[in-house]
Amino acid sequence: MLENLVKFIESHKTVNDKNKLATLVKEKFALTKDRSVFYSSQFAIRFSKANSANFGNTVLGLSALQKYDDKPFIVCLVLKDENILLLANSTFLKKISHSSQMLRVDNIKGSFNGSDIFRAFNEISNSPKNFDDLFEIHRQIPFEANLVRLVEATNGIAPTGKRFEVSEKSKIAILNAPIRAKNFSESNEYNQLKDELDSFVKKFQNEILIASLIENVKIRGSIIEYLIAGKDEVLKQNLIAALQNKTDVPPFKTDNELGDYVRNFGDIYHTATDIKTKIMILNSNPKAYNLDKMLSFLSGDNSVFMFYFVGIDFDKILNPVLVSMFQSKVLENTILIKHWAGRNSRGVSQLNGSKIKELFADANPANISLEKSAEFLENIIKL
Repeated sequence: MLENLVKFIESHKTVNDKNKLATLVKEKFALTKDRSVFYSSQFAIRFSKANSANFGNTVLGLSALQKYDDKPFIVCLVLKDENILLLANSTFLKKISHSSQMLRVDNIKGSFNGSDIFRAFNEISNSPKNFDDLFEIHRQIPFEANLVRLVEATNGIAPTGKRFEVSEKSKIAILNAPIRAKNFSESNEYNQLKDELDSFVKKFQNEILIASLIENVKIRGSIIEYLIAGKDEVLKQNLIAALQNKTDVPPFKTDNELGDYVRNFGDIYHTATDIKTKIMILNSNPKAYNLDKMLSFLSGDNSVFMFYFVGIDFDKILNPVLVSMFQSKVLENTILIKHWAGRNSRGVSQLNGSKIKELFADANPANISLEKSAEFLENIIKL
């Protein structure tokens, strides 16, 4: 749908009239008008007139944006001989500029200007060719998280969050993490951890398949992760009963820790494993880890951080994959979100979902480039 929208707007670049262009787009894509926003189930768009690409016009109120933040929100800048399209979801805003004096987390006020929209995000140009990739990044960041960031950036509030300070001693342990991961991936302890996790998946495979049908990504992932790694057996049985009887899932909170499953192997390895569900027909980008939490964990001499991917293809579970964060396919497809966590933190990361699913065909856990992994860690430490 976005591709068709982009082509249509480009083919009308000489219209030079925002109202006329808006009417043409509304009729072509059967959009509904809500004040200055035109929307469908697929996207929302706002048209603005300006004399140059560096426009400072007020675009939209933050509270209005919240209504459309779950779909691509596009700003179409109508110039004399061209139309410029920008993705303007909350992730891609620097701050709130207009009438924002009372903006708080519990009081969503103010509007953003054209100058508040990032023209590049994580070194990715904010242009139509990248809209799909950018929106996949945005989908994994809740509006509430962006709201906190925008409140702090707008009001000049001292950032919250805790940045991990890397000492000389901890840096040595962190930079040794790739070799620890490689050694672990070739060890009997790796096989033991994989067998344990696989046994949980096998035990709850019917419930996992039922949970995979839940549309809400966060709830779906949390339930499956808890079935595999949850410690509260009563809660786990309540979840199972709700899934089997098709009743409402009981409310529960998962710990916001680096890994879902922690396993120590004597004094040799201290492992934390993050469990990720991959619905094979979807290309969503799963959240990976908070960069400061990752550095803090890897500063331990025996620490090994792993991902356990559970692939679901229609009505069957693919052979789960256990790999290190440094496994070559994983490392190459780790996306760093550096601006988002500007809250006294280095940032967070996501995984490129369309590439991660290739692991199910050829995981090769020991395929770890020590040189690239060390470079990756050095770059994060410097943030």
